[in-house]
Amino acid sequence: MKKMMIQITSGKGPAECCRVVACVQNLLMKQAKQQAIQIEVLENKAGELNGTLLSATMMATGHNLDAFVKDWTGTVQWIAQSPYRKYHKRKNWFVGVAAFDVKELMQWNVKDVKLETCRSSGPGGQNVNKVETAVRGTHLPSGLQVMAMDTRSQLENKKLCLARLEAKIKVWQTEQLIAQQQSQWQEHNALERGGPIKTIKQDLF
Repeated sequence: MKKMMIQITSGKGPAECCRVVACVQNLLMKQAKQQAIQIEVLENKAGELNGTLLSATMMATGHNLDAFVKDWTGTVQWIAQSPYRKYHKRKNWFVGVAAFDVKELMQWNVKDVKLETCRSSGPGGQNVNKVETAVRGTHLPSGLQVMAMDTRSQLENKKLCLARLEAKIKVWQTEQLIAQQQSQWQEHNALERGGPIKTIKQDLF
């Protein structure tokens, strides 16, 4: 079972391109469902207008991911009348779709984590404050920190702390890679528009 991150971005495009991001996400998710590929939306950055997205970040999981992702990666051209500017002549709108294998993310290594115990604060009686059951984890390469004080067991809190930190690192790394992909697409979008991977002619309403 393979996992891949997919991001759709409007670059610095107008509201119409942000609308295309939302429409492309819908189409992509429908196609994924037909191919038994699971899509989890990690983050949708809303545009200024209702129904628009500046970017959409998703995690795809499945067996035949390569062909599916290849079908979408690159520049998507959407041909439609503007739904926001009635007499606007432009009908071509472009968005970028980037994808990468989750294995490209930094390998998670518990040795990179510094764990410290401290006293829990909050409800639970005086006993909570006397024993150092809370656990704070710091991921040394990134400086990211999480705290776990859910249970009275230091061992359980340690497990929770490591699990939360690993999840936080994955999101952080994904954001780093996406920012890199996005800046590359913005820099080259004028060139990329010349050869869209996919052209869709459909209303944006």
